[in-house]
Amino acid sequence: MRVTKLASTCENGDCPTLYATDRDTILIRGETPVDHGLALPAHETVVEIPVELLRKVLRDQRI
Repeated sequence: MRVTKLASTCENGDCPTLYATDRDTILIRGETPVDHGLALPAHETVVEIPVELLRKVLRDQRI
């Protein structure tokens, strides 16, 4: 899988980031919340990212 960085909350380091893949999918890097109360199957997870990260990607029209 090829991954291309779309937008991040910082230039370098460990921070929320959105990536596009060559499979026409999006990868999301963020915090793993523990207090969400959702019932998830073992093969799924959720991540938490700032709303501003989505706004930045849409504003920059990278997807």
